[in-house]
Amino acid sequence: VLDLRALNNAFVSIAKRVIPAVVSISTEKKIKISTRDNPFDFFFLPFGKKKNGREFEHRFQGLGSGMIISSDGYILTNKHVIDKADKRKVQLTDKRTFEAEVIGYDNDTDIALLKIDAEGLPIVVFGNSDEVEVGQWVLAIGSPLSPNLSSTVTAGIVSGIGRHINIDRTNRYSIENFIQTDAAINPGNSGGPLLNINGEVI
Repeated sequence: VLDLRALNNAFVSIAKRVIPAVVSISTEKKIKISTRDNPFDFFFLPFGKKKNGREFEHRFQGLGSGMIISSDGYILTNKHVIDKADKRKVQLTDKRTFEAEVIGYDNDTDIALLKIDAEGLPIVVFGNSDEVEVGQWVLAIGSPLSPNLSSTVTAGIVSGIGRHINIDRTNRYSIENFIQTDAAINPGNSGGPLLNINGEVI
C-alpha cells in the first residue's frame, strides 16, 4: 500500500508540475475546391453552371499539442501538427491564446519549433531517451480529440522501444525510433510529451 501511495503521489506531482508547460495547438488550413473537378456537380448544380466551374473555399481544422521548452515562448511539437496550416493558435493552460510563428521544422524527424510572444512561461525538462526500458511507468499529456480536453493525463508503461513502423511512406529518409506505450494516446496528443517517473520528457 505504501508503494502504491508513493506511485500515486509521484503521478500527481508530475501532473501538477508539467501540465502548465503543455499547450493545445489549433490549426486552420484553407483549400480551394473547384466544382469543375467534382463528379457530383451533375446532380447538384444548375444546368450549364458545371461547364464553367466555380471555386469554393473549404476550411479544415486541426488539433495537436506542444510543450514549452523556453520561458520566452519557444514550443516544440510535431511537424505534421502544423503542416501547411495557414493559421496556428496556441492555448496555454490559463486559457490565454497566441498566434504562433513557425521558426523551423524537420521532415525527417517530424519535429517543428514554434514561437509565441510571451514571457515567464513554465518549461518541460528533458530526460535521456537512451535510458528508457521496457516495463517502466510513463505518463502522456496532451489534448486528445478536442481542445476542451486539454491537459489530459494518461498513464501506462513502455511496451517496446526502437519501433520502426514506416509511418511516413512519402519520405524515404524519415527517421523512426519510436517508444511504444499502452498509455492512452489519441488524435490531438501529437506533439505532447511522454514523461518518465521523474517528470522528464523522453
